[in-house]
Amino acid sequence: MKVVLLQDIKGTGKKDELVNVSDGYARNYLFPRKLAVEADNKVLNELKAKNDAKEHRKEMELGQAKELAARIDGKTVTIPAKVGNKGRLFGAITSKEISDVIAKEFGVEIDKKKIEMDDIKAVGDYKATIKLYAGITSGVSIHVVEKEK
Repeated sequence: MKVVLLQDIKGTGKKDELVNVSDGYARNYLFPRKLAVEADNKVLNELKAKNDAKEHRKEMELGQAKELAARIDGKTVTIPAKVGNKGRLFGAITSKEISDVIAKEFGVEIDKKKIEMDDIKAVGDYKATIKLYAGITSGVSIHVVEKEK
């Protein structure tokens, strides 16, 4: 019997997946616990519409990520910081600070968790990689300068 799963079931399948199970398993276990519904035309059409919507959403997110990558790729971000002796910073430049500066300068909100960089503890130029989407990354140059007093 073909059923559409309403939840993930270990050993059977994932949510919204069309699977073939035995009649007894479906009638005695899956249906009473509302873990699956029988795959009739109505349910299959709903499943197809849901999958199409999910695919469309992925395409939209991918397009937005490519546009975002084009806007910020290769740009330079200047960050002023308090400096002690020998060009060392008080503390370090964090991905949160970089995210804030990118948002202010380019009008692009980027999650700090998506920014990968080395530790920045001195004045100078650095590179950071921003992971915007699966397979889409963008490079940003970071220029750390001494904050004017």
